[in-house]
This record gives sequence, C-alpha cells and structure tokens, in this order.
Amino acid sequence: MPPDPLPQSNHWLLRRVDQALIAACCLFGLVALAMYWTAHGGLRGRFIEIDHADKQSVDFKVDVNTADWSEIVAIPEIGQTLAQRIVEYRRQHGPFQAIEDLRHVRGIGPKTLERLKVYLLPLNPPNVAAK
Repeated sequence: MPPDPLPQSNHWLLRRVDQALIAACCLFGLVALAMYWTAHGGLRGRFIEIDHADKQSVDFKVDVNTADWSEIVAIPEIGQTLAQRIVEYRRQHGPFQAIEDLRHVRGIGPKTLERLKVYLLPLNPPNVAAK
C-alpha cells in the first residue's frame, strides 16, 4: 500500500496570523508616511522647499590679468576654448593694459566684450617708470 499523501494545507504561503501581522505592519507604515508627508507640507504643495526658494543672484568679478582659464570659464558666455585663448594671448603678449584689449583675442567682438565687462575687474593702469 502506498504511503498516505501529506495533508493538504489551505494556506498558500503564510498562515492567516502571519498575513494579518504583515498587513498591519504595512498599514502602520503607510499611515506613518502619510502623517510625515502632511506634517512637512504635503497638502500645501510645499513639500520640497527648494522649488519655492527665491532666486539669488551671484555677483563675482574676475581679473583677466591674474585669473587662470578655470576661473575665466566661470564667466557666462565664455567657454573653455575662449578662456584658454585669453590665457594664451596674455602669456604671449603680456598683461592686458585695458579691458578693450580683450578684443584682440579671437572670438571676442564688441558685443561680447560689452556683455563681459560686468564680470571683469577694472585693470590697474600700467606702471610708469620714474624718470
């Protein structure tokens, strides 16, 4: 005679008590998450404050006679290539005597220079040798 088959279980994977305990834990987690969300402004649509922060402007000035290309590239409208051209021009021809001398750098025209002037420090006048 063959052995008796194992008794059939009505439980799929977990017992009813275990299923109820897991459901209670999930419900507790959802309620806690909803309370956290509500307490931090979720209902007002202000959950992430950075979206509603006031825009701040940054005011910085660069001295083109002493700045490295990595500092010059921080100026709006100046990319890496143009910043390297400015540094290379300065290395070959010496420091700029006036801001208008930047027009000698390939890629800087009159309109570009006007937009850049607000980010450039005034240049010191050239030293005149005493007689």
